[in-house]
Amino acid sequence: MLIWVDGGYQGQDFLRFVMDTHRWIIQPVLRKDRVKGFVPITQRWKVERTFGWFNWCRRLSKDYEILPQTSEALIYVANIRIMLRRLA
Repeated sequence: MLIWVDGGYQGQDFLRFVMDTHRWIIQPVLRKDRVKGFVPITQRWKVERTFGWFNWCRRLSKDYEILPQTSEALIYVANIRIMLRRLA
């Protein structure tokens, strides 16, 4: 599983820990230094857009849940709702 992370998570110790513990591949998404001003980074834009979609769901807009399993289930429900709207 490939996971995009912010540039702050690019240390070798962190990458090794995530690979050994969860068997995930971490790829830091870095900004190009030559560009000035605001330029959206493609992978980061996808994540921010998804979080924006989750804010349309009342239960996901704030941290109401106690158990992480409940939050995970609600994220699945929100994704199903988004996909059904697109298919309709």
